[in-house]
Amino acid sequence: MGTDVNVHPGHGKAGRQPTRQFLDTLSGHDDPGMFGRMFPNLEPLAVDDGPLRELADAMKDPTPGDPTGNNANVPAGFTYLGQFVDHDITLDLTSFGEKEADPTAVTNFRTPALDLDSIYGLGPDGSRHLYARNSASDSGRTPGPKLLIGKTVNVGVGNITGDHRNDLPRNPEGFALIGDHRNDENLLVAQTHLAMLKFHNKVCDRLAASGKPAGEIFEEARQIVTWHYQWMVLHDFVERITEKGIVAKILEQGRRFYRFKQIPYMPVEFSAAVYRLGHSMVREVYSHNRIFTPGGAAPATLDLLFRFTGLSGGIVGDLAPNPIQPPLPLPVLSSNWIIDWRRFYQVLQSNPQGVGLNLSRKIDPFVVPQLHSLPGESSGSNTASLPFRNLKRGVLLGLPSGQDVAKAMKIKNPLTPEEISKGSDGAVAKKHGLHQHTPLWYYILKEAEQRGKGERLGPVGATLLAEVFVGLVHGDHQSYLWLKGKSWKPTLPSQVPGEFTMADLLRFVGDISPIDGISTV
Repeated sequence: MGTDVNVHPGHGKAGRQPTRQFLDTLSGHDDPGMFGRMFPNLEPLAVDDGPLRELADAMKDPTPGDPTGNNANVPAGFTYLGQFVDHDITLDLTSFGEKEADPTAVTNFRTPALDLDSIYGLGPDGSRHLYARNSASDSGRTPGPKLLIGKTVNVGVGNITGDHRNDLPRNPEGFALIGDHRNDENLLVAQTHLAMLKFHNKVCDRLAASGKPAGEIFEEARQIVTWHYQWMVLHDFVERITEKGIVAKILEQGRRFYRFKQIPYMPVEFSAAVYRLGHSMVREVYSHNRIFTPGGAAPATLDLLFRFTGLSGGIVGDLAPNPIQPPLPLPVLSSNWIIDWRRFYQVLQSNPQGVGLNLSRKIDPFVVPQLHSLPGESSGSNTASLPFRNLKRGVLLGLPSGQDVAKAMKIKNPLTPEEISKGSDGAVAKKHGLHQHTPLWYYILKEAEQRGKGERLGPVGATLLAEVFVGLVHGDHQSYLWLKGKSWKPTLPSQVPGEFTMADLLRFVGDISPIDGISTV
């Protein structure tokens, strides 16, 4: 099992991957390239597969449907916004030749950034397959400023009628025409991507209505969209799972651990440990819309959410039977799977009766059973368990223990061995001495459980996650932080003027629950 093993089988890769051999050459004194370490001088934690497997097995959530395991502060949409963001900051758009010539991504690489390359690709000139034709001039021979949106197909279940543009644009064989194919791996990520496409188009409409010259609309729309997205990620996503005010604190006091001279890099402590917190937030069952909900035609299980996609499932374009034979395969997404955003974000003060709000699971060491039995893998094998893969990847990449990282950060009150030993999972950790020398990913989750009550990250996790995101935005020379500074405030309509949340974005787009005829609220 090499260090470049894809830990998301069937979901695609971002391009190049970090290797232990390269990471071990880093001193921490120079910009390392695409990948690097925040703590290059700490000793790697070595753990055999046996203890890792036992610990991974102990991380299986015994009661995945128990509402006491929900996180009331984090609606479930943020789980998949987090995955969308992960794809945004890890997308590697460098050419095949450059990747071959520079496999460790030292000189030729795309800098990690929150810049929505997954939406815009290389722009209307370089990625014109992502853009709608320009209806304003040239008889449609050139791409315009707006992004393509795909249509859905109506099927019998749910009795949906009318035309709905609520799928990703697709090629004749069902592959999504988007900047990052990974965003079509799971329906909730795909619908998040779709919301971002519509967000851009709505801003284009707003600029056109204001009299902005046609030739200036795309660049201005991209900047408005990207800056509001960056602000939203820092203040609505990062602070929601860390602590309110942490972004302003870091901007005021500076980043202490995620540092670079000129060019941001992707730290493996973040990508292989801290940011894998999202795996513990995943639910096994969701209320997706009025059709696919517990008590409806069927609950929206993780399995179904993967099957109704082009990358992981049965959306296959012209390869589908004609006439179609639902549920799958299908040429495009069926209309009865269009998302109801009221069920994933707090777009309303309170939802009407019968419209439940999905909450994420708590940030703790427990992961739903389905992620312990990944599809396409032999049942019971190490490769079938996502928690084992995460723990093993940390060893392969030479990550230090959570205790060593906490000590290097001078955390005043780090987790004690007694705290790590709590619970059935902690007993397994203690059995193998991992309560004193703890894998970093497990430490981050245990810290969230013990210090953040499962609602938010603890001091190590919160600081590292927030510093990396602030650094990625500030290191982007087109970002609002670089060009306008920390005093810049969002300008688009929002519930609280000067702020901008994911719920504000969805209200602005005006596509809340299309199959219910609800556009704005």
